[in-house]
Amino acid sequence: MPPLKVRPARVARALVLAAILSVLAAGLAQAHDMFLKPTRFFAPENSEVRVRLLNGTFVLSENSIARNRLADASVLTPRGRVQLDTAEWGVRGDTSTFHIHTRGAGTYVIGVSTKPNEIDLSGDDFPLYLEEDGIPDVLAARRQAGELGKAVRERYHKHVKAFLQVGDARSDLYATAMGYPAEIIPLANPYSLVKGATLRVRTMIDGKPMPNQFVLYGGTGDADARFEQKSVWSDAQGIASIPLTASGVYYVKFINMAKVGRGGVDYESKWATITFQVR
Repeated sequence: MPPLKVRPARVARALVLAAILSVLAAGLAQAHDMFLKPTRFFAPENSEVRVRLLNGTFVLSENSIARNRLADASVLTPRGRVQLDTAEWGVRGDTSTFHIHTRGAGTYVIGVSTKPNEIDLSGDDFPLYLEEDGIPDVLAARRQAGELGKAVRERYHKHVKAFLQVGDARSDLYATAMGYPAEIIPLANPYSLVKGATLRVRTMIDGKPMPNQFVLYGGTGDADARFEQKSVWSDAQGIASIPLTASGVYYVKFINMAKVGRGGVDYESKWATITFQVR
């Protein structure tokens, strides 16, 4: 039998299709996280600070968030909690931006919370998402139950904060809960710590400490060099310890996912991140 001849055009189409599928898989694995990143984490009093909402990775936004998706956008200041004027919420391409106006000195907390949204995920995509985005407990439970190949419908919402140091005086606002369904509360002011210290944070779900929560942390250093992302589990009190081994901009994040099984939704996930700078 003569050897099978494969047309070059067919080979080219197959290679293009494989590349597209690879990009889509990579996008699924990387396009979930949300972070607040001010253009500067140290600002003078009575100044304006531009803040970007990155919806993708810590260094690249892949999708913007429209203002109608917002459940809350506010800033904790020494004068109280200030709601952001959503008329100033800007959406350009893949990034959402807004500005805050500082007043007196202190450690400000910028917060954004999104309304719940729902998504359908195939039996192939869901395990990849659980593995890549840091939800190993749900992945293990589905593997044990023999459900890895089952498609799911997920309800998700995201709750992100950034700490901004205004002027020289520190304040205790960093420890104030914003009332989000998922939240990370530092147990010390990040701006009272230096390189080599350890930041302890409490993971919170619906206002209560979350024990045994899988937490990821990382960031960028000089010249935007990325820190290796690492993980830790919270203890019985919901506390996780984050080593600050270098100067740079850090993030801490977690995704808490629980079974729902009603209203056509299989799981609900609550996302939380914080960002801050260590000098």
